[in-house]
This record gives sequence, structure tokens and C-alpha cells, in this order.
Amino acid sequence: MRVGVDIGGTFTDLICVDDASGSFTVAKALTTPDDPSRAVETVLVDALARAGVAAAGLDQVIHGTTLVTNAIIERKGAPTALLATAGFRDVIEIGREARFELYDIDLELPEPLVPRYLRFDVPERTLADGTISRVVDVALVEQLGRELVEEGVEAVAIAFLHSYANAASELLARDALARVAPALQVSISSDVVPEIREFERTSTTIANVYVQRVTREYLAALEQRLDRLGFVGAFRLMLSSGGTATVETASRFPVRLLESGPAAGALAAAHHGSRAGVRDLLSFDLGGTTAKFAVIADGEPLRSGDFEVDRRYRFRKGSGLPVRIDVIEMIEIGAGGGSIARVDSLGLLRVGPDSAGAAPGPACYGNGGVLPTVTDADLLLGYLDPAFFLGGAMALDVAAARSAIERDVATPLGLGVEEAAWGMHQAVNEGMANAARVHVLERGRDPRSLPVFVFGGAGPVHGFRVARALGAPRLIAPFGAGVMSAAGFLVAPLAFDFVRSWPTPLDGLDRARAEALLRSMEEEGAAVLRASGVAEDAITHEREADLRYVGQGHEIRVTIAPGQDDAALRVAFEARYRELYDRLGPAGVGIEAVSWRVRSSGPRPTLRLDVPGEVGDPLKGQRLAYVPERGGMTLVDVYDRRRLAPGATLAGPAIVEERESTLVIGPDAHATVDASWNLVVELA
Repeated sequence: MRVGVDIGGTFTDLICVDDASGSFTVAKALTTPDDPSRAVETVLVDALARAGVAAAGLDQVIHGTTLVTNAIIERKGAPTALLATAGFRDVIEIGREARFELYDIDLELPEPLVPRYLRFDVPERTLADGTISRVVDVALVEQLGRELVEEGVEAVAIAFLHSYANAASELLARDALARVAPALQVSISSDVVPEIREFERTSTTIANVYVQRVTREYLAALEQRLDRLGFVGAFRLMLSSGGTATVETASRFPVRLLESGPAAGALAAAHHGSRAGVRDLLSFDLGGTTAKFAVIADGEPLRSGDFEVDRRYRFRKGSGLPVRIDVIEMIEIGAGGGSIARVDSLGLLRVGPDSAGAAPGPACYGNGGVLPTVTDADLLLGYLDPAFFLGGAMALDVAAARSAIERDVATPLGLGVEEAAWGMHQAVNEGMANAARVHVLERGRDPRSLPVFVFGGAGPVHGFRVARALGAPRLIAPFGAGVMSAAGFLVAPLAFDFVRSWPTPLDGLDRARAEALLRSMEEEGAAVLRASGVAEDAITHEREADLRYVGQGHEIRVTIAPGQDDAALRVAFEARYRELYDRLGPAGVGIEAVSWRVRSSGPRPTLRLDVPGEVGDPLKGQRLAYVPERGGMTLVDVYDRRRLAPGATLAGPAIVEERESTLVIGPDAHATVDASWNLVVELA
């Protein structure tokens, strides 16, 4: 018995699966922002009661959370100081010396997590080749440690120049702080991210230690709740890279949890797509707060080593705090069921990126929200049944939704309420489609060739229009789409990623040194996994290298196949380069490796879901819904998802309802339920 539970900005989702029988139970409840662990307990108790299972019967609980991201965005981490090489304490503010918006004279830059008065220059110097030219001033570090404790500082990041090449100075400084201030949380960059580029390395190390205390406290509180329920199994955390980790590892490297929830959604899309025979697709996860898109290639989501948190301008790369962690590559935009609509000073309709969230939520939730949201629009358009939201557990207030949209959108625009609601619905669809199109094209793919795999509480409502705007060939909606991201936790292996920077030309590569570097990371990975209970013969390693043309500023990641020689690695680099940029670099320019990577994994869990179908007529009836191709509100067939068995077909326009989500199918489309209970919509 395994449980996956995902905390989103609006809802907390859970799936409980019996691996022996394939039977499963899902649960969904509003997130509790004041204490997210409370919502986890709520959905777990609900699911266990309906499944007739005791918490003591669970073998695993795998969890993903937005806690780390929220703590950074809301600046709710620990008071943190930085120890940097003398002369480099301002690197986190200087950054790359680049403006992400060249002509904006009021450009807003992300505020560093460490204020300048808590950044300290430490006399020491390590050269790029690892040679120590000046030993760290240990006495000064000890003095700083005592003073920082007196000033109420709780966390310290140590990031010295070139520590990726030799960590000795950082280790000496950490030991010095431990002697005089053992209560301080300390992270060193050579431990968190031993990678070239001091700005990104320093920023990542600060972010890691900044959220360590809040992460440990949250995980301890959640473990206490699980203990009270009688849970005695393994508790795991989802990492941004698509692997899982123990509480101990997650507490040590909380920065790796930044994208844990969205990563699980991409894994779920890859798993279900592969089972349906579709290994290349676009994952589309739409919840109450954000929309997430990820490209799935050959059954696996793409991964990246670049990430930004707390962007000042949501779509502007460079406007956030850089974090060098391995993440599943995706784009997130501020669009969801809770996205707030307004008419701006120019008389134009704007939807999002701000969200009503879980508290107070959309106007139709009846929790005090008064601003019009996308969910309110979907309700007025007839796409949602006010008496069947969450299977009837949560009634929606149609009058409140109508009042909010009429007051803030329809009247200012001089439109009818339904017209205004459709404008809100379609505006968010076009925004999501535009973002997805750019994301796919930047990865060397054609959005017209990728089926869209849609899930999340609001995803199936909007998936048809988004897929059609992209020119996608088909839309795939899994059974249980509303909690599908939680299912992704159950297909994630125990895994950890390692990186070491060693810049070197590919021509004349010292193969012995490269092999020793890669093997050392594999040995470290094997030790971590063995400590987590993975058998030695079940551990696998994947090797990669960050390569670039000599003189370029950034690299692309290339897989190192077993037994691959230098020539084959060059061919792999050029193939990936051409895929991304449709050309190769200048003739005669050499290639160099910058960093080397290893991903160590345990076995990937299998997941079989035995869908609890029901016998009976799947047609529930009809209701009025907005179909612009038919001139507005028109009667549309409504189907019960549980009664649409494999082989069933239907034609649009239609609405398909299940407890946690609703699929809206437009006209001129035909849908079939495949052998895995996915509803596959062929788009005309």
C-alpha cells in the first residue's frame, strides 16, 4: 500500500494505491496555507476511511510540497549570513551584470536572501586549478560565528571562490563555526553544488540554508501527524529532478524540493503516456494557481540544471534568484482556476497571474472571495456542475460567481455575463497556449506533432481549447486526472544527482581523470542509496557531461553512453546542438567539457491502476453550456467518467464528469476510451 500526496496552491491531492490488486482511492481538499500538513492529514484520513485501510497498513507515503518555494518567495526563511572570499561578498547582487529587460528604467531586480550587512569577506583564496594560495583565516571565522549568534542569525552560507575545485577552505570554515556556534545551520557550496560559476553557486547555497530550518520543522510536524495516525512505513520526499529521497536527505538539501510537485506531474504524464503507447507528448497540468507544461521525449521528461525562483517578472528569464539544481524542465505560468480577472486602465481584459488561492478562493467557493476568477467563469459557462464539484462534497455558489463577473468584468466591458465569462476562459487558454508553444519550440520540437496529456483539477476543462490552439493532433485525459500529479510520486525511484566541474577540452581528454571523477560520484550515489535501503545490485547510474564550443558562455547537456569514446561524444553533442539550434557552431572551433554529472537511481516502481468502472448508461443527461461555434449557450451531453469503459466512443460537444475534474470536449471532435481508460480526443 503506497500513498502519493501533493500540496498545491489551491488543493491538496492524494492517491492511495494497493500494488497487489491495483485498486486505488483518491482524495482532494483545499490546501491549508497556515499549516500545509493539516490538509495532508485531512486527505489521508478521508482516503483511508473510504478505502477501509488503517494507516499502519501503509508501506510508503511519498510527498511533494511547495513549502520551499513559498518560503523563498514570501521571505519566511531563517535570518542568514554569507561568508565569501574577500572581495566577493557582493557577487549575489552584481549577478551576471546583465539586464533582462534592456530598456526598462524602473527594472525591478530580485532582492537577495542575505542583506548586505550580513555578508562578510573572509581572507582566503583557492585558485581555479584547486591550489590554495591563501589559507582561510580560521580565527576570523570563529569571531564571526560568535557575533552572528549574538545578532540572532540562525543560518550561514559559505561560498568561497573555486571551492568546486578544492573544498578544503570551506570545510575549515564550517568546522570553525561548528566549534563556536554549533546551533547555526551551515551549508557550504562545495557540498550543495560543487559547480563552476560563483554567482549561481553562491545563490543556490544561500537558498539551501535559508530554508533548512523551516523545512525541518515542517517535515517534523508532518511526521508527528503521521505517527499519531499510526503510520510506521517509509516517508519519502519528491525531488525536483524526478527522484525521491529520505527525510534526512531532503532536510540536508531542501533546495532540491523547489519543484517537487510539478516534477511528479511530468512523471505521471510520461508513465501514462508510455502505457498508452505515446512516448512523445506535451504534459499539461493546470491547477488552481499555476499551469505547468513539460515536453516528454521517448518516455522521459527533459531535465535541466538551470532554474530560477521568485521571478520579479514571471516570464522573464534572469528576473529571479538562480538555483543550480537538477530539475525536470518545464514552464510554469500564473494561470489556473483561481486566476483573478480584471479590466485594466486601457479597458482590456487581464486574467492572472495573481490567484485567489485556497483562501479565500474564487467567489463561487463561498469562503469570502469576491473577485472574479477563471473557476467562476467556467461555472457560469456550464462547464462545471455546482452540485457535483468534488463529487458533491463542495457546493458552488452560482449567484456569487455571476455577481463578481458582472461587476468587475461584464459591466466595464459592456458585455453580457456569459460573453464576459467566455472572454475570461479563452484569454487564459490563449495565454497558456502561447507559453506552451514557445517552450516546445525552444526545445527543438514542433507543438503540432505532440499529443497533449492533460490533468490537474482545471486542466481537463481547458485542455481541449489549449490543444486546438497549439494545433496538437489529439488530447489524452487519464482516468483520475484531477489527482494525477499525486500518482507521479508513485513511479519515481529513489535517486540523487551529483555534479563536479572540471573544465577541459574534448580533444586530448584525460580519460583516466574523467573516469575517476565519474566513478567517485557513482560511489557517493551508491552509498546514499544503500543507506536508504536500496540493494547494491539494484542501483543504476546515468552519466552526462555539460559541453559547449570553446568560447561560448553556456553549455548543453549530453548523455555519456557506456563505452563511448571522445569521437562519439562529439557526435552526440553536435546532434543535440543541431536539434536545438538547427545548425552547428563555426567550423574549426573546438569543444570543451565544463561539468560532469551522475544520476544514481534505485529501481523504478511499477504502478498499475485498476480503474473502478461502473456498469450502466454513461449518459447522465444534458445541460446548457457555452459553445461559441453553436452561437452561445446550448444543450450539451454530460457523461459519467466511471461508466465510460474501454472501447466507448462519444462525439463533441460533450462534458465528461468525474469526482475530481471535468473534461470539456468541443464540437467536431471524437473521443475514444483506450485500454488504459484514457479518454483520447482526436482533434479535427
